[in-house]
Amino acid sequence: MSQWLKKNWFLLGLIGAGALPLMDISGITVDAGRWAKANHGPDIIIVLIFFLSGLALNTRQIRAGFADYQGTLLALLVIFLLSPIVAIVFSFLPLQAGVLIGLLLVAAMPTTLSSGVVMSGSAGGNMAHALLITIIANSLAVITIPFCLELLLSFAGHEQEVVIDQLPIMLKIAKLVLLPLLFGIFIRNNFGKWVQQVLPYTSILNQTGILTVVWMASCQGREAIVGSLGSVPLVIALTFTFHLVLVLLALLLTGCTGIGKGRRESVILMGGQKTLPLSIILQVSLFPEYGLALVVCVLHHITHLAMDGFLVQYLKEKQ
Repeated sequence: MSQWLKKNWFLLGLIGAGALPLMDISGITVDAGRWAKANHGPDIIIVLIFFLSGLALNTRQIRAGFADYQGTLLALLVIFLLSPIVAIVFSFLPLQAGVLIGLLLVAAMPTTLSSGVVMSGSAGGNMAHALLITIIANSLAVITIPFCLELLLSFAGHEQEVVIDQLPIMLKIAKLVLLPLLFGIFIRNNFGKWVQQVLPYTSILNQTGILTVVWMASCQGREAIVGSLGSVPLVIALTFTFHLVLVLLALLLTGCTGIGKGRRESVILMGGQKTLPLSIILQVSLFPEYGLALVVCVLHHITHLAMDGFLVQYLKEKQ
């Protein structure tokens, strides 16, 4: 039993982090999560995650990651082309307007800032490559989202112009991702003896950080989720299927192109995961009347992380 718990603690933690705020009648954990969210909690966690990721990166990983052009292009293909196409197919289902808008918002998003990088490393992949995909995808997103979201919304019967201020997003990526990562690499290269003592704990600390971010997201979206409990099973089934299709397409692409173990993990995990904060910002600013869209964004984030908890173990064990 202890071995099973040790092996699956992260998955159990994801389920608990998502479910705890929903079951908290007292509101103590929910208030704490909302306070943390309002006081830059997710930003602090992301900075710590990328600092620790910088400590864990070695020069060989960085070279291999930046040289893997084929893997990078495949991941971007899944993120920016296959994901919207799959969403368009789903748009022909008889879905409520709020559910459909939420799914289209998710489909237009770039990859996550932190969880995919950590999971790629945990699955045996190259964290430097996963990081490169994160930086490129989130930089391109300021250009792709307005075009992509307008196109997708036309399938939902919404003709709406989407305007995104590029500079703040790029500065945020630099502040939360690049600078902490470079600082972590600097510390590794100059204080190697100290870093060796910390390295065994970086993966656990990063995964704990992800659980904390999921908990804060669940606290923030609790009212919308609880207020739409009747639609939750449908949303979970929809987001589960959507993410599963993207994972299967990524697996198929890596198999057909001969991208094997050590390289495929970042393509599969980064290609399928979607960032939550930007989707929430766009939902609140563009579609405040569709509360179900927020539910889709939050539940998709929790669902795909739980699914990828299984996927990490599968990729780690499969030769």
